[in-house]
Amino acid sequence: MESNIKNLIEESVSKLENKDFKIFFFVMDTKGNTIASIANIYEHVKVLRELGYDAQILHEKNDYAPIGESLGDGYSNIPHVSIESQQLKVNTQDFIIIPEIFANVMEQTVNLPSKRIIFVQSYDYIFEMLVPGKNWADYGIKDVITISEKQKEYVENLFSKRVNAEVIPVSIPEYFKASDKPKKPIISIYTRDQRDLVKIYKTFYLKFPHLKWVSFRDMRGLSRENFAKSLAESCLAVWVDKVSSFGTFPLEAIKSDVPVLGLVPDMVPEWMSDKNGLWTHDPLVISDLIANYFQAWLEDSEPQELYEEMGKLKDSYSTTEQREKITEVYDRIVKNRIEELKSQLPTEMVVEENNA
Repeated sequence: MESNIKNLIEESVSKLENKDFKIFFFVMDTKGNTIASIANIYEHVKVLRELGYDAQILHEKNDYAPIGESLGDGYSNIPHVSIESQQLKVNTQDFIIIPEIFANVMEQTVNLPSKRIIFVQSYDYIFEMLVPGKNWADYGIKDVITISEKQKEYVENLFSKRVNAEVIPVSIPEYFKASDKPKKPIISIYTRDQRDLVKIYKTFYLKFPHLKWVSFRDMRGLSRENFAKSLAESCLAVWVDKVSSFGTFPLEAIKSDVPVLGLVPDMVPEWMSDKNGLWTHDPLVISDLIANYFQAWLEDSEPQELYEEMGKLKDSYSTTEQREKITEVYDRIVKNRIEELKSQLPTEMVVEENNA
């Protein structure tokens, strides 16, 4: 029996050392809609594959709608595997990365031999399917990847230091850049709740009928590159997402040289300052603030300090920085898994190995 355990562990360790294993990233089906959190997962998979890892997208149903093509070159050929197909095979040396929302998947995979890691991109989803009183450690999971230092601190405090979190920040692709054409009287708007978007533009047109020729553009449903092109031609970006944990959209706007007017979220992003955006805590004044800024834009009197502060962020959150962090963190995850498996060797085997 001990000999079988030794052979299994040694085989798994050898495969880990030679990158002969799989990393499955479980994702929800967004029906083809490109949302930032799923795009970030695809970015992890793409980079890991370029680094020589066999990373794949894992989804529940066979009719999953991939978003790779909407992300641009290098994403459409990412391999996918569905649970429904019954083709999924996981081994001791493999990894499954599970988004924070899927506590049910954490429970269902308790008996799998693979290493499981939680990917926390939105702290607000942690409790969505988590049974009251349950802890991720109850499902045998103690390792977490998240996207900001603030969220790392929140998660570790929430679970009383029973989890270990690594931070890999989100990157903003290079195609988010300033347009070489004059900006148009278009306001790009992104809200988590569609009702907020409707309230904002209807309030705006009701209170400021003389500005009815100003257009609001809902940024949902666009491919990433069309999203970037549309954003860059706008004169203002409006962002309302009280439970955001990072703020990808405002950073995309800032990199496109488009000022952001937004509602400060409950978890204030670490990049946000009083001066790099037009921030408010009051959702009822957003339409008024839009009108004020639009008047300043028409008069070419926007606050220059705002653009100066925006400029300080333009080189932050690059794909190069994220790639370096992905390389560092996943390399450490693999090394830790190797040590974890070696620690499971029968005591006599460990002693023999140390004496060799």
